[in-house]
Amino acid sequence: MKPLSSDQFREKLMAIMDRKDHWAWPHFCGPQITKPQLETHFRQEYAVYVRDFPVFLSRIHGKNPPRPVRSELARNIYEEDTGGLSLGQSHPDLFLTMMLGLGFERAHFRDVSLLAESRAYREWLDKTTSEGDWLTALAVATIFVEGSVHDRQEVLHPSPPKDAEQIEEIVRKHPLVQNHGVDPKYLDLIRVHLMVEPSHRQTAWKTVLDYALGAADQQLILDTMQESLEHWLRYRDGVARSCGLRK
Repeated sequence: MKPLSSDQFREKLMAIMDRKDHWAWPHFCGPQITKPQLETHFRQEYAVYVRDFPVFLSRIHGKNPPRPVRSELARNIYEEDTGGLSLGQSHPDLFLTMMLGLGFERAHFRDVSLLAESRAYREWLDKTTSEGDWLTALAVATIFVEGSVHDRQEVLHPSPPKDAEQIEEIVRKHPLVQNHGVDPKYLDLIRVHLMVEPSHRQTAWKTVLDYALGAADQQLILDTMQESLEHWLRYRDGVARSCGLRK
């Protein structure tokens, strides 16, 4: 089988990310969602991937990819686990701070009982990052898990870096502020994402496209990304159902 060109491979990956969308997202971002529903949603998100995302990256680093990839992973892990390149707090801790703004205590996020679909998705992420080759694991963690339905726009047509005033304007318009009255001081996670994530997204895509040159590697990544999408959609269905939401 002939390898895809970089543009062809990117387009197939983008087509998968175009589908990383869910019918319940407007509910979770809208004014009608209740605090108990939000707590269910955020507890599942935290336990499935937010808390241990630095661990996923560390597993990939431990597979000994090429040195440039290791170096970039090391920077990413350092930021995710310490906030050393931004505001000095780990991203999981910033998430919990955001939860405090909603009135959800840190203790609520210990020993989270995963829904069946959440557990299946988490087990898939554990399997992929633990047992898979470094390149496929990297694609799943840094493109799929960190990415969204907006990747096509954000990766192909990136916006210029935002200054402090622009970041604060976005924070003030965040749904948690607008719909639930969260004080913007609790949203440092959003600030950090606006500061560092655009470069992470570009690096993630560039690395996978630069190293996935063979047909077998490309197909394995596409198959694994597609399966990740299917797990994610079932996971989001499970959370929506647990919150009493229906299409």
